Parts: sequence; C-alpha cells; structure tokens
Amino acid sequence: MKFVDVKNDVAFHKIFGNSHKTVTLISFLNAVMHLEGEHQVVSVKIENPYMFPASHGGKTVVIDIRATDYLGRHFIVEMQVADKEGFEKRTQFYASRDYAAQIDRGEEYVKLRPTYFIGILNFAITINPNYYSHHQTIDVETGQWLLKDIQYFFIELPKFKKTLGQLETMMDKWTFFIKNAERLTIIPEDVIDEGLKTAYIEADKHNWNEAELNAYYDSGAREADQIQERIKSKEEGKIEKEIEAVLGLYENGVPISIIAKSLNITENRVNEIIQAKK
Repeated sequence: MKFVDVKNDVAFHKIFGNSHKTVTLISFLNAVMHLEGEHQVVSVKIENPYMFPASHGGKTVVIDIRATDYLGRHFIVEMQVADKEGFEKRTQFYASRDYAAQIDRGEEYVKLRPTYFIGILNFAITINPNYYSHHQTIDVETGQWLLKDIQYFFIELPKFKKTLGQLETMMDKWTFFIKNAERLTIIPEDVIDEGLKTAYIEADKHNWNEAELNAYYDSGAREADQIQERIKSKEEGKIEKEIEAVLGLYENGVPISIIAKSLNITENRVNEIIQAKK
C-alpha cells in the first residue's frame, strides 16, 4: 500500500467529504469532540460534498467541510497547512456566520443549533503544550459556561509526537493517521474502528483513478508554490524593515558600528544598505 498525504487539500476532501462514506467523518467528529452515548453523531449530511476538478489542472473551490447531523448540529472541519495571517479572526468569522445563517430575519432564535469549528493545523497556534485543545466562551470570573452554541477544537499536528505503539485514544489514532499516513505501507493492526479503517482504505493510492491522482498532485504543487510565495513575502518584508531601520538610524547620526550591533547585522551589511541608497 502507498497512502496519500492526508493534509493535501484534494486528499482531505476525498477522505472526509465523501457523502457516500460518511462513516469516516462521523467517527472523526465523535473522536475529536469526545462524544459518547446519546450525544454521539450517528449520521451526517455533508453540505458541500467534494467534486474533483473536471480536467487536469482544474481549480478546486471547496475550502472546508461542512456537515449537519440528525440533531441539527453544524460542523465545520478545516485542514490548514500554512499559518495564514488572521487565522484566528477568520475562524471566528466562519463559525459565527454559519451560526447566524441558520435562521432568517424574524425567525425565533430558539431554532439555532450549535456550530462547532474543528481546525486541523500543520502549525502551532496555542500556548497549550498538548496537540489538542477545546475552546469555549466562559465567564472569566466565575467559570460559568453559559454561551455554549459556538465552540472551537484545534488539532496542532507539530505538537503530536506519539508513535504507533503509543496511541491510546481514537483522537490519537485519527491524528496519527492525518499526520503520518503517507509514510506507512500498511494499515496498522489495531485499527478496528470502521470509520478509521475506511479512511485508510480511501487514502490508498491504489484506490484512486488517474483523474483523482492528477488533481491530488496538482493540489500539492499549488500548495508548495503558495508556501514558497509566503516565505518569499516574509523575507522581503524582513529585508524592507531592516533597510528602513538602518537608514533611519544612519540619518540620525548613529555610528555604523552601533547600528550593526543594535540590529544584529554586520557592518558590511550596514554599509551596503547605505551605499545602495545613495
């Protein structure tokens, strides 16, 4: 077996957004939210089932996976590979927009059902040392949890360090699958959950047709290009700030040796910036 990179946009949507195999998404939601008994998700309707691009090189438009269960609860599941500026605000915007869109003007607020945002992140965003965190709105003084309808769950993949033999919970097993599947050659022996097993089978490249694989590789290439562009942009921004700092200090009469020491750069670099400005 050779598995795809589950973090890839196309792979992620094929595995979790398949409206014909919702057992995968159901298992994942129950694991992430620790739902048991009567609170478990038992069926879901995927609101935006993924469609592969019709032609090689086509663009995908699905950003995340949205689903509703039999109790009317709304779920937004997103895979985020790169640390995008404003992610926290965008997350809150998505969740609150989804929550508000459930009713039209004039309808009763009691019709509103909970909205849960689940972010699978390939970067660290919280100060929590654990890879999994659950965010709620509480009274900071009393700890009362009154506002329950919008909640956030984050899975920070870089913080997940467990090996195959250390997996204890379904949350561990799902996170291991998402982070490490592409490096495996077989389905782990202890995978007995139907949803997780289905996910592994769907992630096996042998079960993908040519069009799907082309879409998968195209998506990976685009993501790599986007990451390089962001890195380049950050580097250019850093250089611009460095130039502004050097010239600002120099124009105010600060000696070159002090400028270099203050900005932790060489005197040669300071002179290069000054000469380029002349």
